[in-house]
Amino acid sequence: MNTQSKIYVAGHQGMVGSAIIRALKSAGYANIVTRTRAELDLTSQADVRAFYESEKPDVAIIAAARVGGIHANHTYPAEFLYENLAIAQNTIHQAYRSKVGRLLFLGSTCIYPKFAEQPIKESSLLTASLEPTNEAYAIAKIAGLKLCQFYRQQYGVSFHSAMPTNLYGPGDNYHPENSHVLPALIRRFHEARQSGAPEVVIWGTGKPLREFLHADDAAAGILHLLRLENPPDWVNLGSGQEISIGDLAGLIKQVVGYRGEISLDPSKPDGTPRKLTDTSLLQSTGWSPSLTIESGLALTYASFLAELAEGRLRA
Repeated sequence: MNTQSKIYVAGHQGMVGSAIIRALKSAGYANIVTRTRAELDLTSQADVRAFYESEKPDVAIIAAARVGGIHANHTYPAEFLYENLAIAQNTIHQAYRSKVGRLLFLGSTCIYPKFAEQPIKESSLLTASLEPTNEAYAIAKIAGLKLCQFYRQQYGVSFHSAMPTNLYGPGDNYHPENSHVLPALIRRFHEARQSGAPEVVIWGTGKPLREFLHADDAAAGILHLLRLENPPDWVNLGSGQEISIGDLAGLIKQVVGYRGEISLDPSKPDGTPRKLTDTSLLQSTGWSPSLTIESGLALTYASFLAELAEGRLRA
């Protein structure tokens, strides 16, 4: 991939996609192709085929997906499986038909077994059962990963995948029920501070351990992978650091400036007890993230306030 390459970014309006656009432009890539959801339905095979045949991109980055937290995954499993499976098969297969030279598919670390040995290596894929609360989403992402692997194996195309850990940053989804844990907590603490609420209630026991990566770090890692001549079929894209949900809530409380109490609701599900990725394969290619969780949270809350003030908050 060079700065003259024509690059299609699917999902450019989402948190990860917009971070990829920022990273591409910052690195001098100007020939970037995007389509909004209204302009291109990625679940339609015919529409995606027509798009690729018309635009003929050199590179495709598939960051589009239907995403959400535990509540959304548990409530809408059929939609999460159908839509994400359709997006994966259409964007990957039609890229192959249209002779796209390079494709990177973004999955998720939820593809790994619920009780995978920690930290989770890429080789643990399909060795045991998935976490039930996000099984539908994970199955669709595994299918996309395997499509890339098998097209590469069978046809020699440079199709490969990255499995981001829990991402956060500018443009995140702050929906009170359907967002992931970190943006949900930011909104909850912010609103509690604004209203003067005496406490903020956290779902679960607060004990589960999670790994987080700022979206701008993720975008930098993705560009790094696209520049590799022979990247892994799939690679974990994470920070290699973990924090408990309880401690994360404490950090967010400090960043937001909330002065009330934190209480736990153990009647709500915890999800996977621990999910830390082994990032040694990625590090062996010469890349590691630059932001700590503390600095990333400060940047993210600042962007939350800006998006809220400008009426751009995804909620």
